[in-house]
Amino acid sequence: MPDKILVVDDEEPIAEILEYNLRKAGYETEAAYDGEQALQLFHKSEPDLVLLDIMLPGRNGIDVCEQIRKHSSVPVLMLTAKDAEDDVVEGLNAGADDYITKPFSPREVLARIRAQLRRFKGVLTDEEHADDGVLSFGQLRIDLNRFQTFVDGEDAGLTRREFELLSYLARHANKVITREQLLGDVWGYQYYGDVRTVDVTVRRLREKIEEDPSKPRYVLTRRGVGYIFTDGQEAD
Repeated sequence: MPDKILVVDDEEPIAEILEYNLRKAGYETEAAYDGEQALQLFHKSEPDLVLLDIMLPGRNGIDVCEQIRKHSSVPVLMLTAKDAEDDVVEGLNAGADDYITKPFSPREVLARIRAQLRRFKGVLTDEEHADDGVLSFGQLRIDLNRFQTFVDGEDAGLTRREFELLSYLARHANKVITREQLLGDVWGYQYYGDVRTVDVTVRRLREKIEEDPSKPRYVLTRRGVGYIFTDGQEAD
């Protein structure tokens, strides 16, 4: 059975172009043109992925994403004509897995969709399968079986993407990982992807696991290269 994609965009020509290319690639599609319709179709059709425009009449895409996240962890890709960092942060904070800035190419959209579905369906490496259990670093505890992270015994409330990023870095503790490598291994992007997505997600992650996000203990920056996870004894 083909994967089902819900396309949400108030500009019908854009929605039609997306649906045409998705169907050509073998996906099943449905389209909604406002926030309320999007939520109704989401609950009715239970799609495998949502392409969601931020600027919608009535309920905007941010609100729709937040509502989806109350019931489901399916991948959500935000579509936006804006590329300001505040909009990126808002979308990711609402629970989106990534964003695509308009104008975009159908090839890029398809590559991102394939990557998200591959990660969501749990196509993990042998190393990831073998390394089950709980990772503990000081006050930080990462439960790989329950997909939860605890700080001082309290659930940190990470999104799925934040958890995937943190667990990947923790599995490769004390090793500098480039942004491009993170896009490839965590987001699943081989050819597409904006490294700002990584930076924004790291920032949100730090706000949830670090005592002082401006002086992180666990996820440290290696300027001009990427990030490194430590046991909490080093300062950035």
